[in-house]
Amino acid sequence: MLLIGENLNIINRVIGKALKERDAAPIVEEAKRQKEKGMDWIDINLGPARKDGPELMEWVVKTVQDEIGDVPSLCLDTSNIEAMEAGLAAHKGKAIINSIMCRAERYEKMIPLAVKYKANMIALMWGPEGLPRDENERGALAAELIYAANEAGIPNEDIFVDGIVTPVNIQQPQLMSLLEFQGMLQDMFPGVKSTCGLSNVSNGPPDHLRPILNQTYMVMLERKGMYSCIADAYDDTLISIARGQRPDIVEIIHKVMDGEDIDINSLSKEFQDYVKTARVLLGHTLYSDSWLEL
Repeated sequence: MLLIGENLNIINRVIGKALKERDAAPIVEEAKRQKEKGMDWIDINLGPARKDGPELMEWVVKTVQDEIGDVPSLCLDTSNIEAMEAGLAAHKGKAIINSIMCRAERYEKMIPLAVKYKANMIALMWGPEGLPRDENERGALAAELIYAANEAGIPNEDIFVDGIVTPVNIQQPQLMSLLEFQGMLQDMFPGVKSTCGLSNVSNGPPDHLRPILNQTYMVMLERKGMYSCIADAYDDTLISIARGQRPDIVEIIHKVMDGEDIDINSLSKEFQDYVKTARVLLGHTLYSDSWLEL
């Protein structure tokens, strides 16, 4: 599993202040730390960037790449189209546009930027009615957006499909729908890549429960073919799982996915927690903040 670090984000108090004040030091430190953690890309999330968006995106892209070079590449994230273009123009190497929604008024403006700057693009399955209801609606949105990208000259290999991860405590059934969609993706669109905002799955549960939710769902998505995920660059266990260093964790989660009988009392506390978490994510158990205690 390839990883896109999520932490250079304007909603982070330190990063947000540094961006506002054009203070390079915290930005550079964050980028260097993510590079040391082995992130394959670094996401730069400026949000709406309504004020001075183009200048800000150009500045932060140059600030980061002047210090870390063009590896890892950057994933540029803003809803401000002018700021996106400024970042792409400043970027050295092949950037990722994060993201292009399946709404004609957006993709008709954003796809030409991917073509012009030879960038990868994240095709976000967010349509005119918002979040798709199931895997079939995700497939229909993907067909519309990927077809438009192909028509413009973007090959499937430059497209990352994001089927949208939802919070387990609010939209638990949607997690299974995304797994189903992920399993269909290569048959529908050979060669496409995929990604997701992994941490969305744990957005809402208590902080101490977030890592195991993220880690478990990542394993489940990877089994269905997920190519990459946008994730916490400082979750060392998640990184070790993604790099293939914890096959024991992967194996126990796969057993739950396969419906194998598991004597949970014979397992260590660590493995018990992964089994319980996998059952919640699969919808076998209703979510509650106390699921690990049951």
